[in-house]
Amino acid sequence: MPHIIEITDLNAPELAVYTKLTESQLRNKLEPEKGIFIAESPKVIGTALDAGCEPLSFLMERRQIDGPAAGVLARCPGAVVYTADRSVLQTLTGYALTRGVLCAMRRPAPRRAEELCRSASRVAVLEGIVDSTNIGAIFRSATALGVDAVLLSPSCCDPLCRRAVRVSMGTVFQVPWATLGDTPADWPEKGMDRLHAMGFKTAAMALDDRAVSIDDPALQAEEKLAIVLGTEGDGLAHSTIARCDYTVMIPMQHGVDSLNVAAAGAVAFWELRKR
Repeated sequence: MPHIIEITDLNAPELAVYTKLTESQLRNKLEPEKGIFIAESPKVIGTALDAGCEPLSFLMERRQIDGPAAGVLARCPGAVVYTADRSVLQTLTGYALTRGVLCAMRRPAPRRAEELCRSASRVAVLEGIVDSTNIGAIFRSATALGVDAVLLSPSCCDPLCRRAVRVSMGTVFQVPWATLGDTPADWPEKGMDRLHAMGFKTAAMALDDRAVSIDDPALQAEEKLAIVLGTEGDGLAHSTIARCDYTVMIPMQHGVDSLNVAAAGAVAFWELRKR
């Protein structure tokens, strides 16, 4: 049975993980083994549990214990559950969006790109994407449309930040991911070298007069293809495009020059999927 603790004040020190710690403090880059992330809603928490993530504690409305959260609590015997009435929990910014349940979980150990990509044929590579909503949406599309792994440049938003996890609907736990390096200096040259060493041809999604159309048969024929997506606004760096094997564009109509990076990613993942 879970250990249920009634709370009346969100300022209690044991609730700092939910109320006071920043995303950077939760991530704990200096001591990754102590890192934490926050999962929201029974569905997302259940998906994280399926992936082997370790729950540390829960924060939820009292009515959730025997209601929608009962299933995930049954999977976590002995878990600490902090609970209160909705009126208390609504003072926590953003809480009304969580369907009444939060779970603090241990961050999984980082993985190497080479480990994830050993048998991969299609991977997404994200450069400098900093908006957590876009990260979450890209992961959701990548999972749904058969991408084998997601690789991120060191300057990307953390896929396990609270909003990215929520927007992804838990798919950040279903498609494997890794960072291509530890510092900005590791991208693009070193990261691209690693992709090519793993046998991938690289396709830069970019607006360029020399770009091939996304439905070019040569792209479909590649055994291993890395689809490279750039930051919001500026897109991919010129140095990244120059190192890619292909520059690829999505044909547009009505004078529209580009799509949001998450939308472009979804189109690319579907069109360039392994047949």
